[in-house]
Amino acid sequence: MVFASLAEKLQETFRRLRNKGRLTEADVDEALREVRRALLSADVNFQVVKDFVARVKERAIGQDILKSLTPAQQVIKIVRDEMAALMGGVQSKINQAPKPPTVIMLVGLHGAGKTTTAAKLANVLRKQGRRPLLAAADVYRPAAIKQLQVLGKQLDIPVFSAGDKQSPVDIARAACEHARGTGRDVVILDTAGRLHIDEELMNELSAIRDQVRPHEIMLVVDAMTGQVAVEVAQAFHQRLGLDGVILTKLDGDTRGGAALSVKAVTGCPIKFAGTGEKLDALEPFHPDRMADRILGMGDMLTLIEKAQAEFDQERAARLNQKIRSAEFTLEDFLEQLQEVKKLGPLQQLLGMIPGLGTVKKLKELGEVDERELVYVEAIINSMTPWERRHPQEINGSRRRRIARGSGTTVQDVNRVLKQFEQTRKMIKQLMGMEKGFKKGARQLPGPLPWK
Repeated sequence: MVFASLAEKLQETFRRLRNKGRLTEADVDEALREVRRALLSADVNFQVVKDFVARVKERAIGQDILKSLTPAQQVIKIVRDEMAALMGGVQSKINQAPKPPTVIMLVGLHGAGKTTTAAKLANVLRKQGRRPLLAAADVYRPAAIKQLQVLGKQLDIPVFSAGDKQSPVDIARAACEHARGTGRDVVILDTAGRLHIDEELMNELSAIRDQVRPHEIMLVVDAMTGQVAVEVAQAFHQRLGLDGVILTKLDGDTRGGAALSVKAVTGCPIKFAGTGEKLDALEPFHPDRMADRILGMGDMLTLIEKAQAEFDQERAARLNQKIRSAEFTLEDFLEQLQEVKKLGPLQQLLGMIPGLGTVKKLKELGEVDERELVYVEAIINSMTPWERRHPQEINGSRRRRIARGSGTTVQDVNRVLKQFEQTRKMIKQLMGMEKGFKKGARQLPGPLPWK
């Protein structure tokens, strides 16, 4: 889970606060001491923590919150709102060029993940209907150009390269000209990693900026570096004038200090967050939703957006029709498993569901073994088309053959068939309840509210 350690401490603090019923000023002070400790241990900037706690206390004690019917919930809401404000308040979007192409320049330290992030960002923008061009302007790191070309090929996104003999400034200028000539409306410049104290290489970035006038300069920074990430952001911002930050490795066991400090210290908003190694694991950063996730309130909006982006609408409508006509088969069951896998790691998805988003709840559920889905797929794929459509006809000899073909046991095959039958029964019950409800509603006087 994102910020697991910080989230666990804050959620436990607020759980104790809820159990108190009526609150005194001393109760709030005690809770805020715990919040202060949790934030400092998460590597949040000291001054940021000090200001944050002061604002929360002023709002919590200065608005008759303690006399309300639900004082604990009110205090938690204040913390949630202030935490969202700390990270920027609202989502910050990419600056668009009035006349294409929009030029996005990625900068950062060695090993921050710029090249992979460039490909991920291109993938995000393409899904939004843009036509991105990746530009290989890292001429120093061995195989950097080749890496970007491989990633571009995987995504079917073109990569502009002029080799490693030309200067990055010339490559950046030529990439922008190439984009204009080929109808590409976004250019993503992948620059070389450098230390912020390396004067010569920082001068090179300034030269690229002055030559191509990017509409967006984004710092790619590793969230796991904690306070170092904030110091790096400050240095790059003073030199280049950053427009935003992309935090990578936010899915790791990071303490979260960078995400909670970088906006307050530098004024640069976090625009995207890397949440995994796959090329679709880059999300727009929503401060309010991140605050909800840290405090265990879930993040249904992101989950819905993921589903809308990944699920094929025609296939979903076809499946809906099959469910309603009681024709749900193992082929449909497999199709749904494959659709769910597209949304990302299951543990991450569970963390977005309100009620399951708390660290305590996720621990109770235990680690989700995603290999189980692989076994289910293998078992269903080992069946003939006829068997998938007639699972009730799968006898003992067929089950043994399916087990051998999928590298599993007969018990595994039995378990999958049982799970499928339970799913089908549950669907029938839900359909029956829906029909009964509509039948009863039709007998009521007046028009139905949904008509």
